[in-house]
Order: sequence, then C-alpha cells, then structure tokens
Amino acid sequence: MEQVRGLSRRALLAGAVGGAATLSLAAPAWARPKPRARVLVATNEPWGTYHVKPLLAAAERRGWAITQLVPDLGSVDPADPVPVATLDDVPEADLLVITGAADWPAECAAALPRLPLAATSLAYLNPVEAPHAEEFRRRLKMITSSSPAEGRAFAAYLGSHRRIRVVGSPQTDSLPVRAPEPGTVLVLTSVTYPDQTGGAAPGTQLLLDAAERLQADGRHILVGLHPREDPKLWSRYELSTVPSLQASARAEAAIGIPGTVFPLIAAAGVPVVGCVDPALTVPDYLLDVCSATIDDPAEAVPAIKDAKLPDEDVLYDAVGPVGGSADRLLDAWAKVARRTRNDLPHAA
Repeated sequence: MEQVRGLSRRALLAGAVGGAATLSLAAPAWARPKPRARVLVATNEPWGTYHVKPLLAAAERRGWAITQLVPDLGSVDPADPVPVATLDDVPEADLLVITGAADWPAECAAALPRLPLAATSLAYLNPVEAPHAEEFRRRLKMITSSSPAEGRAFAAYLGSHRRIRVVGSPQTDSLPVRAPEPGTVLVLTSVTYPDQTGGAAPGTQLLLDAAERLQADGRHILVGLHPREDPKLWSRYELSTVPSLQASARAEAAIGIPGTVFPLIAAAGVPVVGCVDPALTVPDYLLDVCSATIDDPAEAVPAIKDAKLPDEDVLYDAVGPVGGSADRLLDAWAKVARRTRNDLPHAA
C-alpha cells in the first residue's frame, strides 16, 4: 500500500527599478535573465488553466516560468494570465508535470521523452487506474497531492505504490476571512454539459431544484460557478463575480455537487451539503467532508439548517496542510527539475 507523507496537523488552518538607470527602454531579449526553472504542465482538461493559475504568483516570486501545454490555441482566452504553448512550439524546459493520465497528458509525455516527469494532483480523480498510467508510471520522478486522502486516490489512479508527497492545495494559501451574510447559501455547481476541454458531472437538476426550495424558504442564493459551467442555467440567482472559495466568505453554508472545491470550502469554515445523483462517482473523501448528502430536493432545507463542519481529522485528511502550499509544491518540483542552471532555490 502506498505511503503518504504529510505535514503536521498544526499547519491545517494555520519589480524593482535598477539603481540610477536613465534609460526606460526594455532590455533586448538576449540580455534578459533566463527563468530559474522552466516547467511545462499538461492537464486532463487541456484548455482548463484554472488549476495552474494559483501557482503563478509563487512562480513569479522565484523567477520561474510555468507554461501550460494545449492542443491548439483556438480555445485559449487571450486575457488568460496562464502562459500556454502547443507541442509544435514547445519552449525550453527543465520539467514536465502531468496532472492526470488522460489522452492529452499521455500525448505530451510521449512527445517529450527526455524531460524529467512529475505527476501532481490538482483536482480530484477517481481511484481507478487510468488507461494511460502504465505508459509513463516508471518514468515518474515525483508524485504530489494536496492531501493524504487525495494522495491515496491519486496513487490508485496512477496504479502506483510510490510515496506521495503531500503539499496542500495552492488554492488555500489565501483563505477568505469569513463574513457570513444572514440567510445566504452558496450553491456550488459542477459542469452540466461536456465540452472539448473536459467532461460533466450528473446532478444539475437535483441542485437546481434544491436551490429553488432554499429560495422559497427565504434563503438568498449565491452561485459559485464551475469555470466551465453555463451561467445561463443559473441566471435567476446572484452569480458570484469571484471564485467559489472566495465567495464562500459570504455564506452561512454551501450546497452543491461534490467536487475538488468541497474540502477547500470546508477549510474556510463553511459547512457543505452534497447533492448526490445516483450516477455521480467521486472519491469518498469528497463525501466525508459533507455535513450531509441528499438525493431529494425536499431534503435541502433541513440539511442546510443543520449543516456543520466535519471533524478536524476528517478535514485534514481531505484538505492537507494549509498555507504555503504553492511554495511546497514548487519545492517538490525543484528537486526533480533538470538542472540546466545551478540556481533552483527553495522558498526563502
């Protein structure tokens, strides 16, 4: 059975202008310093950059360059801050990180056989060995996950018995300060319709009906949309303009289709209720953090009224260490990056 290495539970919730330069012109490209480490990332959701985005600030502080590999540029938002590249125009790199073993990460790993390879779980994956896992399992230099429970699921997904380095979720590096508004319930959607970026999860109708019951009971509904969800389905309610984790600060409780954000919402101090369609398949730890799970919209009102946080040990198992997670992850990557330069520092 795989071993999972974590941190103490005490950690659970815990450009300068140069000298007297007179010229304002930018230095030519050949004169600019090279990034200290250059990391390529390939995800199961090829154009979904939202899992990489929380790493950008920590990478910038270190002078690192992180680039997400995408099949083509046609589905890329020009305003997206995450740098992207195709396999036809791969920048120089010291490490390839895959966040899953679906078709696209497998294609990237096969196309870049000389790069060191690491696997990092940035979103939940079901604990069933992926079809492509065997193709690159022996090549992996490092495996990381956000939490012990996520690590166990990721190990099963990869078919690996290797030790998993638990680093926490970069999304919890800036947990919001709670300021719950009376009667406000955060509704956490999944994705109703699959697209070329990724699949969908069942349960939208159950969640829509539950939200309607809660509104009829006098609750204010604040919707935290999955980045790929169709906002038109939820237009009768207030749609959060900030990510769901930040929006949770306004809510007394949350209800939704269990997903990666569920443990993070609970870590922010907001109890969650899961809407579980019979066809939904998720790792047990996403259900363990729920105050209750419902399969009938009539159960929504009492479930929210009685909602409470999970026990601390359950929460830690699902969330992992909180604070400094992005730096812990980059530290782990630095250990296995190809050292084409001699300056891959760890966090100060």
